Amino acid sequence: MKELATGLAPATREELAGLPVEVAPRLLGGVLQVTVAGATVAVRLTEVEAYHGAGTGPVADPGSHARMGRTARNATMWGEPGHLYVYLSHGIHSCVNVVCGPEGSAGGVLLRGGEVVEGEDAAFSRRPAARSARDLARGPGRLGDAVGLRHPVHDGIDAVAGTPQAGAVARLWLPASVRDDIATGPRVGVAGVAGTAAYPWRFWIAGDPTVSAFRWGRGAAGL
Repeated sequence: MKELATGLAPATREELAGLPVEVAPRLLGGVLQVTVAGATVAVRLTEVEAYHGAGTGPVADPGSHARMGRTARNATMWGEPGHLYVYLSHGIHSCVNVVCGPEGSAGGVLLRGGEVVEGEDAAFSRRPAARSARDLARGPGRLGDAVGLRHPVHDGIDAVAGTPQAGAVARLWLPASVRDDIATGPRVGVAGVAGTAAYPWRFWIAGDPTVSAFRWGRGAAGL
């Protein structure tokens, strides 16, 4: 992907070994490239959210799938950095997270939004309801659909080593340094205190048109 590699380098496990809230800004401007059944789609990441797990970091995260500890659903979050935690949202959409933190300490960064920079035709074929290229990966369910990763078969796929899994190969590319145009705020649609300004763990490229719209989670607006 020569046209995508300018200023980018393949992600390493070491770069992803920090707390998710520390790693999340580093992903912005990076690229997730996925090949499924011979079709390649790459997304430049413009919006992400950090999620910790039980015992991860100095502040408990009540909004995380791993807040109560390890389960069959969240097991990937407890594994090696650089794998992708792919989970099902509302029984329909497969959402993609980059696993972060030391192995054995749960954490992930949800990929909330991005710009399709390779494979636009393939992305439109997977997202026929998209009205424009801007909307192809604008939101976590749309992003997962656009790149073609599906729960449960692609949960745990390795985006550092690029090991094939269930007919897919994923690669994560990162910029050399953190951008200087990053905005932060509450996470989107997260219920209760976890969706308030007490957890400004959503990061996005300010002014980018592919960033999704903000909405309060249940009970979060009044806290």
